[in-house]
Amino acid sequence: MNIPMLDVKKMQEPIRDALADTLLEVLDSGSYINGPYVDQFEKELAEYNQVKNAIGVTSGSDALIISLMAFGIGPGDEVITSPFTFFATVGAISRVGATPVFVDICEDSYQIDHRLVEEKITKKTKCIIPVSLFGQTADMDPLLQIAEKYELRVLEDAAQSIGAEYKGKKSGSMGDAGIFSFFPAKNLGCLGDAGAVCTNDDELAVKLKTMRNHGGLSLYHYDHIGGNFRLDAIQAAILSTKLPHLKTWEEARRTNAAYYKGRFANTNGMNSPMEMDYAHHVYNQYVLRIHDGKRDAVQAHLKEKNIASAVYYPLCLHQQKCFEYLGYGVGDFPVAEKAALEVLAIPLLTDHRELVADSILEALQHV
Repeated sequence: MNIPMLDVKKMQEPIRDALADTLLEVLDSGSYINGPYVDQFEKELAEYNQVKNAIGVTSGSDALIISLMAFGIGPGDEVITSPFTFFATVGAISRVGATPVFVDICEDSYQIDHRLVEEKITKKTKCIIPVSLFGQTADMDPLLQIAEKYELRVLEDAAQSIGAEYKGKKSGSMGDAGIFSFFPAKNLGCLGDAGAVCTNDDELAVKLKTMRNHGGLSLYHYDHIGGNFRLDAIQAAILSTKLPHLKTWEEARRTNAAYYKGRFANTNGMNSPMEMDYAHHVYNQYVLRIHDGKRDAVQAHLKEKNIASAVYYPLCLHQQKCFEYLGYGVGDFPVAEKAALEVLAIPLLTDHRELVADSILEALQHV
């Protein structure tokens, strides 16, 4: 049995005809940039995510960049975030000319540790970016209180957490803005690259819509220096077709996660992911914690059994060569660095049969 990390084709099979009809509809419409399909998806996403405005953009990475640009963040400014996240979070900070400032994570949740944030704030600090890693949010209330105290922006990196909740509030709905990625591997994925920014700030929403179109709301008249961050109509239409199925897919992932968790008591040296008491976890990834330096051996064993796995992430961002200029060193963020040596994601397919899950569990129990 070959078990992949993700089988997008199989997941989409029940709605394949609907997706094909959508593609042909957009093709025949002649409307490929902005237009009614983008407007429709933005309306649907805003309603789903319990916010006033959703602005579709080219990718989750660009959603981070355009949000920071709209905040007016640039050279001389500092942005606080986690060193244990995908490159795009910190890459966006650097791309706008600001300086990333790292704060260590919580060991159980992998989220930024709010208890360490305040000591990193300086006169240059302009924004906090909490990352909702693996499908679960950070502990947002303390972060929002800190931001209010110091008049800082909060940009939720919710790229991996559409549908997740914090005390009943949707991920990506609590800060000044929240961003999503619709990369095909996400719980809600398109057929290429796409992203969105959600916000309850109407003025910010207008600015974001302007900036995604080079900075102008009308042709050849520009109020801001923006860029080409437009969401393709074809991706918007595909996302509209898929969005009604997101809850079903999410429930399948949560069911399969619960099946795993109930059986990990017999798996030595490994911990299943924790769902924090404030959270509704959507398990964009199902990430194990493997102790005693055995992670790589476990991954090699799974590979021998034709079971896919993935390491998110093998190096913290302060350890990456491109961020050497920040002056951090090994040991500066011990919790994040330890996580990077111990995490291993295993398949959590939406159509998981118990046979597949049991095959994975058996392989893990006989490393």
